[in-house]
Amino acid sequence: MRNGMFQVDEAQLYYEVRGSGPELIAVPGAGGDGGFFEGLAEELADAFTVITYDRRGNSRSTGRTSDPLSFPRQASDAKALISGLTRGSALVFGNSAGALIALQLATQHPEAVRGLIAHEPPAVRVLPEGDPWRDFYERISERHAEAGPLVTASEFIAAIRGETPFAWDPDVTDRFMNNVEHLFSTEWEAFAAFEPDYEALKNATFPILLGAGSTDRGAFYARPSVEIARRIEAPWAEFPGTHMEFTSRPYAFGAAVRTVATEMYSRTTAVPEIWEGRPDPAP
Repeated sequence: MRNGMFQVDEAQLYYEVRGSGPELIAVPGAGGDGGFFEGLAEELADAFTVITYDRRGNSRSTGRTSDPLSFPRQASDAKALISGLTRGSALVFGNSAGALIALQLATQHPEAVRGLIAHEPPAVRVLPEGDPWRDFYERISERHAEAGPLVTASEFIAAIRGETPFAWDPDVTDRFMNNVEHLFSTEWEAFAAFEPDYEALKNATFPILLGAGSTDRGAFYARPSVEIARRIEAPWAEFPGTHMEFTSRPYAFGAAVRTVATEMYSRTTAVPEIWEGRPDPAP
């Protein structure tokens, strides 16, 4: 693994690169920490060059301000990393709010995207009028005003993780808790308002797949993926487990990502030498 700080507009982004082969960048969700993807990156590093990073203003990256953080800027950050650390384009995997950013990246900078996997994008505005979860972000904002960031963060984590017993890495947990005020005061508004550019995604020249976890069937953060897939006429797939299964079972989750990402890449270009393997020696 190699790591470093990448200069973007008014910030430096902490990044890590593992493996070799076609480039794949993983965009983290709420909390913005690339450490969530460490196990997944290790799992995929035998076939992909996996780039993980802390989003602007989060964890080991700089650029934290009191101004609202827009999706165009988040997408531009991801584009800058792709331009600087790859051969110009990459497969993109986004989870949760990271999937929203990945969808924005795909419409704002399509030239940087070779294929897109959007896992459980919580775009509640795509849900039908009257759905009880359309005001989820507003309710969390009200709770933040009442109880403060730490209590709200704990309740928010419980909402997306359910009763899953696994524990996050202590370092990731500490960084996440240091990010929660930034999340609720700076990023939350844009997450709440996000709605994809359906026409641009429908006309994309690269493959797009929406997906959600098998444990999350019917959950509010999983259902938007089905609706987005329907509106842009893209395939949808079920992934193993929960909203963040890659933190507890990177092997199982990575197997699903490997299959999809390999198919996406080989559909758009020649199969790389790293995947051709070596023939067994003649007897």
